[in-house]
Amino acid sequence: MALLFEVQNRIATITINRPEVMNAMDPETYKELSDAWIEVRNNPEIWAAVITGAGTRSFTAGADLKKTVTKRPEKWELFLTQKDQLLNRGLEVWKPIIAAVNGYCLGGGVTLLLATDIRVATPNATFGLSEVKRGLIPANGGTQRALRQLPYPVAMDLLMTGRTISAEEALRYGLINEIVPQENLMERALDYAKQIVENAPLAVRAVKELAVKSQYLSLQDGLRMEQLFESYLRGTEDAIEGPKAFAEKRKPNFTGN
Repeated sequence: MALLFEVQNRIATITINRPEVMNAMDPETYKELSDAWIEVRNNPEIWAAVITGAGTRSFTAGADLKKTVTKRPEKWELFLTQKDQLLNRGLEVWKPIIAAVNGYCLGGGVTLLLATDIRVATPNATFGLSEVKRGLIPANGGTQRALRQLPYPVAMDLLMTGRTISAEEALRYGLINEIVPQENLMERALDYAKQIVENAPLAVRAVKELAVKSQYLSLQDGLRMEQLFESYLRGTEDAIEGPKAFAEKRKPNFTGN
């Protein structure tokens, strides 16, 4: 299978499983990845997700150019905006997603990375938006998210030169959260996920949606949206359980209700 998917203790682990081609993604992989994100979004038993690549050499080298670019889409396909929707192309998944980057993270790998929330990488991780070197653009959100998450001159440098940067540079620019040894990569990524799923899941999702959408709203509209979410959350069972557990000096039992 091009993708491995498992769920344990409310955490989904998604592994791009094509190590023989640096986990490059062909059309079948993109389809399976789309299905995986929809499952994460829709399954009430999943509260967080971790995505990584098989092996130790590559997170993903992006699109498998031998199988994707050579296929010319029909003109009418441009208007199938919801077909095989991807996380980085606009699929709304408000559950937290952690990336565990092991090695090459290039092209579509970076655009996928930009759509995640927390990012851990190994010392040998390499990042680059190299599409311009192939006569293409960093699609699926690359040109849109890069400038929202990186300083303008850094983003434009990466977008227009197609050069790669090291894990140290990525950390300095704020593209990733931390660098950990290869042997600790999944442990650290799962540690983030475990900390998150201990919290009230509806509150976590509200925080993510508010934080992401605030980038496109005026402060006035963002504050109003925040007020509405807060009002909604106060009517949940978890909002009763949280303060009660605090008063009783015990760990809360959140259910997502």
